[in-house]
Amino acid sequence: MRLLFLGDVVGRSGREALIAELPGLRQRLGAELVVVNGENAAHGFGLAPEMARAFFAAGCDVITLGNHAWDRKEIIPYIETEPRLIRPINYPPGTPGAGHVVVELADGRKALVVNAMGRLFMELLDDPFRAVQAVVQAHPLGRAVQASIIDIHAETTSEKAAMATSFDGLVSLVIGTHTHVPTADHRILPGGTAFQSDAGMCGDYDSVIGMQKAGASLRFWRRLPAEKLAPAEGQATLCGLLVVTDDRTGLATAVAPLRLGGCLAPALPEI
Repeated sequence: MRLLFLGDVVGRSGREALIAELPGLRQRLGAELVVVNGENAAHGFGLAPEMARAFFAAGCDVITLGNHAWDRKEIIPYIETEPRLIRPINYPPGTPGAGHVVVELADGRKALVVNAMGRLFMELLDDPFRAVQAVVQAHPLGRAVQASIIDIHAETTSEKAAMATSFDGLVSLVIGTHTHVPTADHRILPGGTAFQSDAGMCGDYDSVIGMQKAGASLRFWRRLPAEKLAPAEGQATLCGLLVVTDDRTGLATAVAPLRLGGCLAPALPEI
């Protein structure tokens, strides 16, 4: 299976680039499953239902969220009725929505997508490792599903790497989100799981992790809470990862980064 994961969509620039490029990109890369983290799509904070619908219409199969999941209150009734939109699995019981989904491809193959949120330097939710373990054990790779992806939305690379090593050989891909900077550590771990510490963002990199430079920088100079944050609106770079898996085992056989447009060095997967 050919899996395409795209990092955090930030603001209008990121949304427009994703919607414009994804249909052709999906065809060009032969992507059979597309997962997008959309938690910063609405002016940098949260996701609105109409934005989710536009992402699905452009060719996205699953949207994951993170610490800004509830910034747009109108997402709450929508997530209750749209299983393809998932939030971190380690929110407490009773939280709207679900933390995982099983997607069935047109040919009958199935893929599990799990969203989890780290706890280091972030909101102290329930244990993401045990929450992920339960759902991965319930959907064994190579038997119940032909591929599985964990989006670990976390601040530290150590927590993301710990998630990857913990589930190496049990899932197809562990991919980090949240820090908005694409890391150069994409690889296949010894057990066959693909990993990258952070997929990067789909947004304008002439910014401070997607936000306009002036307001974001002043926060560090003056430490005043009133400094306004707004998404940068220049040309976006789409950042993500393409993974090819073995349908028999569900494990990764190839992995390559994606960077398209904007001001970062381009990288188009050729696998």
